[in-house]
Amino acid sequence: MTEPLPGGYTSAELTTLVAQARNELDLGDHEPPQLLRGHTNAVVRIGPIVLKIARKGTPAATVERTVALVRWLQSHDFPTVPLHPGPQPLDLDHGALATVWIHYPQPPEPVTAADLAAPLAALHRLPAPPIPVRPLDNLAAIHRSLAAISALDAADLAFLTTRADRLEHQLQQVKYALAPGVVQGDPQHRNALHDTAGGRTVLCDWDTIAHGQPEWDLATVEVHCRRFGHGARHWSDFTAAYGLDITTWPGYETLRDIRELRMITTNARKAAHTPGTISEVQRRIKGLREDDPGLLWNIL
Repeated sequence: MTEPLPGGYTSAELTTLVAQARNELDLGDHEPPQLLRGHTNAVVRIGPIVLKIARKGTPAATVERTVALVRWLQSHDFPTVPLHPGPQPLDLDHGALATVWIHYPQPPEPVTAADLAAPLAALHRLPAPPIPVRPLDNLAAIHRSLAAISALDAADLAFLTTRADRLEHQLQQVKYALAPGVVQGDPQHRNALHDTAGGRTVLCDWDTIAHGQPEWDLATVEVHCRRFGHGARHWSDFTAAYGLDITTWPGYETLRDIRELRMITTNARKAAHTPGTISEVQRRIKGLREDDPGLLWNIL
């Protein structure tokens, strides 16, 4: 089986990048690096910091914008994992760009959906930042993925394309209830951490930050609670803490279906360089064909 390429980098390239960052940050070589995630970016812990190496080919402007927006969040005392002090992003070999974050040790108790409510509500109340923020457009992202998918057969690709076209028409009829503003774009249990010293939950992974409707963030939390086995209690606790149950809003099913379709098409696009994922993508597509909203998904 082909080995996965974290961030699109070979093992040798990743070793070089981590060693270069370690040297630039004067971290020494006492602790071995630990790969935390590699599905999209290469996320590596090196002692007290977390190095996030942007996926190969990521434009510099994208990474620079993320740094600027997180610094803006920090200036508002927003509950985010903080950037490591110093100039960012790091410009490494092989055209790689990396951001550096403070490592937060985690207790045994995982983050719950209810833990996401306070930071998400605070995010949705923030004023518009002085930095340009891309508009959230899930359907555009779906169409980009559909155009790049090479791991699905023609029948599955046609099914997903037809579904995207139908949902695009349905979205035009949706009337939002909340005011637009800053959204996280992909809020979920794995994109938040416990700040044990501060006694709060902080959000992380800001690649998806955007300007859009908060309803998208809420629908995303619901999808993760239902599809990944967290259970109904997780979702009810979240709605009680946030103060709104998105599933009672008329536009919920349309946003839910678009969010799920984006998750499927994104993973289908990545399947070419993420061995072992295509079978799960195909299982999810089969669930859509069978109209099974309760089918549990495996995390990719």
